[in-house]
Amino acid sequence: MSQTSSQIVEQARARGAYSHLIGNRPADKMAALDAIASALSFPDWFGRNLDALYDCLTDLSWLPYGEHVLVWAGSDLLKDADPKSYLAIRGVLSDAERALAPGGDRTDRRRLTVALSDD
Repeated sequence: MSQTSSQIVEQARARGAYSHLIGNRPADKMAALDAIASALSFPDWFGRNLDALYDCLTDLSWLPYGEHVLVWAGSDLLKDADPKSYLAIRGVLSDAERALAPGGDRTDRRRLTVALSDD
């Protein structure tokens, strides 16, 4: 069942999570990396590549403890324009979610949840 960004943000807020909305609808790899970096306030040292994306997503030490929900509205735009980059970025996002999940590779009091919306 598809949800709007505002529904996802409200549900995150209700469970005490922090929401981070990708503010634009990136249609290429670099724009998507920049949008994710902006939404999560990545530090200046972010290297704008997939390895650096994973490193930042599994660190998040500049953000408060707790769950952080990355809301990506209109991800289909990148999926349609550049399917290979979309799959690569989604793979990194999924890997980072698993790494920060309970029982994952990273032991931190921060969790990452990625939510896609159609609006």
